[in-house]
Amino acid sequence: MAAGPAIPGLLLVLAATILLIFVSVSSPTWEKISFLNVGSGDSITHYGVFGFTGSKTQIGYDFNPSELAFDSSKLNTEIIHNLTKVLILYPIAAGLAGLGVLFGLCGAAYHRAGTVLMLLATSLALIVTLVVWVIEMVLFGIARDRFRDQNIPAEFGNANWLGLGALVALALGVCASTCGVFGRYRKRRDAY
Repeated sequence: MAAGPAIPGLLLVLAATILLIFVSVSSPTWEKISFLNVGSGDSITHYGVFGFTGSKTQIGYDFNPSELAFDSSKLNTEIIHNLTKVLILYPIAAGLAGLGVLFGLCGAAYHRAGTVLMLLATSLALIVTLVVWVIEMVLFGIARDRFRDQNIPAEFGNANWLGLGALVALALGVCASTCGVFGRYRKRRDAY
């Protein structure tokens, strides 16, 4: 018997999982999704979770686009390099949210325990997503300002807002899952 109280939380967590997967495969894997777009015309560099346009896929990178005349001494510090390593939390959050979806399916199809486990996994995904979203907004905000200081066009990409959408969906999913934990999971028996 399907458990109706788990369904809204399940759908919200599923939406957040899809958004987090999109963010995780950002540039250099998928150039259409990026955190920061630098340059103009045909020479735009897109920065993502695992690197930037033309770079190899790696955890942690320096802001050093070769096609731009850019003094990177203020931007390529050890702290900034280490902050780009923190972006690995996006795929981790996607995995936790995906685990929440699997538990939510169990909660929707069978038992309240699945909904409780969905709540726990989704709460962890929410915390991880909140931490990485704040860090990436600060990181790419600093990078954007450094590029603009040298008259290089730079603007935020769509991955920032996909991450925010996932964060909101996870927050609503936690609320809906909490309500789902206390929902009715048995058929009502009619008194004769």
